[in-house]
Amino acid sequence: MFILKTERLLLRHFHILDGEAMFRVFGDEEVMRFSEGIQTKEWVQAWLRTCLERYYQTWGFGPYAVVEGRSREVIGYCGLFFFPDVAGQPEVEIGYRLARSAWGQGYATEAARAVRDFAFDTVGLKRLIAIIDPANAASIRVAEKIGMQYEKEVMFEGYTHPDHVYVVAAS
Repeated sequence: MFILKTERLLLRHFHILDGEAMFRVFGDEEVMRFSEGIQTKEWVQAWLRTCLERYYQTWGFGPYAVVEGRSREVIGYCGLFFFPDVAGQPEVEIGYRLARSAWGQGYATEAARAVRDFAFDTVGLKRLIAIIDPANAASIRVAEKIGMQYEKEVMFEGYTHPDHVYVVAAS
């Protein structure tokens, strides 16, 4: 079942058969450069189970598979993640990550704009954040293109450097 449709993309719930497609994302060193590093196929399967068993059932939202409309290929994810404590308050983050083959085509912005609108218009959220490594210029550009602005710096436990929080409020 597709949750959202844009001009070129379809966004839907993940299913366990998306493992290979998502391993092309999470197993790529360049894609994971601003994150925890590359992940194993087992990690990807566990992540998909978390999407199915926790995100969608607990909060009614989560990360969505980004499907290229013409090829029907899963090219990454874009969605909503609940964080119980970001600098002392609960937040919902919009997150996105695409396969390197999908970079530079505006897909991340297109998907993020659709998820932002879904968060405000359907889920009823009043505010979204994006937690971004300050060196990740491409992710910052996507956030800014969907109306987000820098709010503050945060330091998460176990991290060696602070991340930046970008925010957008429902209009």
